[in-house]
Amino acid sequence: MRRAFATALLATGLAVGGACAQTRDTLTIGITQFPSTFHPSIETMAAKSYILGFARRPVTTYDADWQLACMLCVRLPTIENGDAVPETAPNGNPGIRVTYRLREDAAWGDGTPVTADDIVFAWEAGREPLTGMGPAELYRSLHRIEVVDSRTLTLHFDKLTFTYNAINDLNPLPARLERPIWREDPRAYRTRTLYDREITNPGLWNGPYRITASQAGASVTLERNPAWKGAAPAFRRIVVRTIENTTALEAALLAGQIDMIAGELGLPLDQALALEKRAAARFRFHYQPGLVYEHIDLNLDHPALADVRVRRALLAAIDREQIVARLFEGRQPVARSFVNPLDWMADDTIPATGFDLALARRLLDEAGWTPGPDGIRRNAAGERLSFELMTTAGNRSRELVQQVLQGMWRQAGVEIRIRNEPPRVFFGETVSRRRFQGMALFAWISSPENVPRTILHSTEIPTEARNWSGQNYTGFRNAEVDALLEAIPLELDREKRRPMWRRLQEIYMTELPVLPLFFRSDAHVWPRWLEGVRPTGHLAPSTLWVEEWHVSR
Repeated sequence: MRRAFATALLATGLAVGGACAQTRDTLTIGITQFPSTFHPSIETMAAKSYILGFARRPVTTYDADWQLACMLCVRLPTIENGDAVPETAPNGNPGIRVTYRLREDAAWGDGTPVTADDIVFAWEAGREPLTGMGPAELYRSLHRIEVVDSRTLTLHFDKLTFTYNAINDLNPLPARLERPIWREDPRAYRTRTLYDREITNPGLWNGPYRITASQAGASVTLERNPAWKGAAPAFRRIVVRTIENTTALEAALLAGQIDMIAGELGLPLDQALALEKRAAARFRFHYQPGLVYEHIDLNLDHPALADVRVRRALLAAIDREQIVARLFEGRQPVARSFVNPLDWMADDTIPATGFDLALARRLLDEAGWTPGPDGIRRNAAGERLSFELMTTAGNRSRELVQQVLQGMWRQAGVEIRIRNEPPRVFFGETVSRRRFQGMALFAWISSPENVPRTILHSTEIPTEARNWSGQNYTGFRNAEVDALLEAIPLELDREKRRPMWRRLQEIYMTELPVLPLFFRSDAHVWPRWLEGVRPTGHLAPSTLWVEEWHVSR
């Protein structure tokens, strides 16, 4: 979302692109979205995760093999190695204390060490509801932090969960820079953070690169971080350009204006498959199946969508198999629930909701919506069964899906009005503040066995009082779902979690706060001289391992 960079810089990038492999020092990447914020803990957006993967390192993350691993810590704490010890929490429940030792060479871009205080501040700010950070449950459960020394800290949780040592979302923040701003006014911190006001401040970044320039909606420029002590990255400069229209993105690649298209936020599968037929000699194409769930959030405050019969009718009226076959050559599996078949807890015994136009019409009849003279259904008050369907403007694949859905729902007597917005507005304002009037089409990206508390628990509905934290954009409320979301993390035995996961999926597909579409495969398009990129297929972007990227010899 922040576009372009200086003309001189663009010229440099193109000149380097034409040089021999050994002299390349700039890599230019195209993506389709621009972050609404660069703060690591405010709002969740794939564009931000991708860009910040170059410039920051979390304490822990899941790697490309889907295993939990240390990044800023020396070793992963476990009960077995003694760094994690079960204890009784102050509330009387089983809890756990987990000790992390930060890497001695971890430093911010201005040379200041990354310390325990940077994690303490992130926790302080996250625990304050007015700040509007997420996920809220992490900050609630982490009830105390004990600082052992500047590099060592013990986290005390009031719950013992199967992810007790995964603090992927507890993002270190430079306390000396950000704490004074936060203390002045926690509610205003979202708009006053240096991550948006002084994005080029080197003290904000602790990764192999630091952000040195940004143009809103167009581009971000990153250069090697002189304070980075890890393996030296291959490129002196990385430029990430935002081109929201995927047709224009493809044209920029073919014209040599960008070197590659990131799979995490690049061409939709259908467009990449067509491009590969024409340009396989110039580029390498990699299709990564992953935990990317394309779906439609329904605003359950809408009177018609509050009726589960209408929601079930909407799903029954969609021929998802045909959409996948016609648009994606059958390469993207239809979603039976929110759980991807690649995840172990996916349950294929959940009754599938297939295309059944007769059922859709019958359900709408039962709900009191009868066909009008123009074929669009109306209720007893004469109101039309009409919904607004929104998505990210410029994504050709999603716009095609919208048009197909519009035609399919018309057959059931449902009117669809398409209205799209640039991603930074769609995610940063419309969806995150629940301003969409009916339906929002987008994707969730998750980590392995991710408990979807933030998107389904009733306490995670964004409100102004909570400064819009939480991702339950549908407004879904279900007491049994809340109980399952709280119980699943507490069961350490994976097999005992299985029936709970099944029940959660069963309720989801019965209540349908969301219309499941399909699970995406990401299309990565790389220049043939680039090696070492390892897509993960989950929430952690490939950029977290940019040190492994290199130019082929």
